[in-house]
Amino acid sequence: MDKPFLKLIMLGDCSVGKSSIVIKFSEDKFSESVESTVGAAFASKSIFNGEKEITLQIWDTAGQERFHSLSLLYYRETHGAIVVYDITSKASFERAKLWIEEIRENIDNKAQIALVGNKIDKQKRIISTEKGSNFAKGQGLLFFETSAKTGFGVNKIFYEMSKVIEPKPITAYEDYKSDTDNLNLDPNLLNEGSKKTGCC
Repeated sequence: MDKPFLKLIMLGDCSVGKSSIVIKFSEDKFSESVESTVGAAFASKSIFNGEKEITLQIWDTAGQERFHSLSLLYYRETHGAIVVYDITSKASFERAKLWIEEIRENIDNKAQIALVGNKIDKQKRIISTEKGSNFAKGQGLLFFETSAKTGFGVNKIFYEMSKVIEPKPITAYEDYKSDTDNLNLDPNLLNEGSKKTGCC
């Protein structure tokens, strides 16, 4: 029997650790230096969430403003969105609020949104757990704190998202994938890998 699938999109400012979270989850790897996401990158992983086996299709979008309009293309048919901020950056937390507003304007209001505070391995915390949790609760979001470096909390995001979102049949994924392949995006805007230092 074919596995159902969920399409999840990663959003947040550049360098908050979106790519590092995806890589830690999908490959169980971490690097202090990762390639900057250009346009969007894609990862796929099948999990058993305690009830059923599900294929997660994860789209990791670029946080740079110049790729913002391109990222909007990946909102289509999204089942869930994961908005990431850096707990050592007030600016990234404030920007996360704007990402959430944009998500609600551009995707189905039934889509599940999760707010994730990353880099809890860092000592210089600026955004407290309570502040992040209270904001998420007030907005009706799932809330997690993670460290892409140690792996703390990373798997929990995706397993919990898979439990609260109704998965789609695999045939729907094949139809979606076909549509996505025909977007005619400039290949130079996809994740060909311009290197940068730090977690993206």
